[in-house]
This record gives sequence, structure tokens and C-alpha cells, in this order.
Amino acid sequence: MLFKKTKLEGVWIIELEPNADTRGFFARTYDKKLFEEHGIARDWVEESESFSKHKGTVRGLHFQYPPHWEGKLMRISSGEAFLVWVDLRKNSLTFGQWDSLVLTPEKRSMIYTPRGFANGLCTLSDNCTLLYKIDNQYHPEKQDTVLWNDVDLGIEWPVKEAKELSERDTNAKSFKEFLSACGGLSGYE
Repeated sequence: MLFKKTKLEGVWIIELEPNADTRGFFARTYDKKLFEEHGIARDWVEESESFSKHKGTVRGLHFQYPPHWEGKLMRISSGEAFLVWVDLRKNSLTFGQWDSLVLTPEKRSMIYTPRGFANGLCTLSDNCTLLYKIDNQYHPEKQDTVLWNDVDLGIEWPVKEAKELSERDTNAKSFKEFLSACGGLSGYE
């Protein structure tokens, strides 16, 4: 596995290194020792799968408040998706900034976002499946959403309008409303 830092503190792109032969390939998707060497010593307590049927589906920007916030390790197993993450950590040097990556099964990359980030995605093909390892239990009463196309964040999404959008994401708060409510997430690790 190759670990590459991103422009946002604590976020890693992890590229798998498949060993291929005539049968196909084998690739390690997790190695506790390698993750610890890169400061990602996490106890993965949940694993989830997200399936989106249609191209242009948008999910996010989702997060949980401390102490139930979540670090995530994400990879795609089918389809193609644009993943985005926003730093909501109040005292971070990259607070309010975003970054993105297109994931496909052929690229064999994963993205790790630490606690204190909002995550979202836009499907670039039909039938997208995203796999998540999560380092904290899900608490619906601690979840929240920032509007995916908030003008103050200025995320350069691959679509102007979402083809599919949940009620939760439609009714999300703006980044200014998030800031007004809590000023950002504090106490990150």
C-alpha cells in the first residue's frame, strides 16, 4: 500500500498494490501496522456499504458531532464516484477547506478522513457501491449535514443539480448556519 498525504491535515489517499497473475490479482486492503506507521491507529467498529442506483446521485455532506464523530476509510467496489471531504475541525489550519478524489475499482485507491470531517459523494455512473470502515458507533441523534452545494464552501462538484437527493440532504444547513450553531468541531485527535 502506498500512503499519500493530501492538502488537508490528517487525510490520506491509500493506493493498493495488487499482485497480479493470469488468474487475476490479490491486494491487501488493510494492514494495522502500516496504518499505525502513518498515524492512523484506529479501532474499526463498524463497516457499511452504500449503494446508489443512478448516475448523479449526491449524498452528503454528512458528519457526527463529538464525542460520536467518525473517522472513515472509504473505497469503491463498483461504479465511479466523486468523493469530497470538508474539514470542520475548529482549530485546524485547514478548517472550512475541501478536497476531492474520483474513485473507481480500477484505480484501487481508498481515502481516509479523520474525525471532524464532513463527507459527501456524487455518483459518476449508475450502480455505485461504496464501502466504509468507521471508527465510532453511529448515533443518529448526533448526525448532521451541511448543504452539499453551499456557495461559501465552493466545492467544484461534477454536477450542478443532483439527480437523486435525500430529504436529509435537501434540508441540510448552510455552512454559515453550521458555524453559527457551533463554530466548528473541537477536541479532535
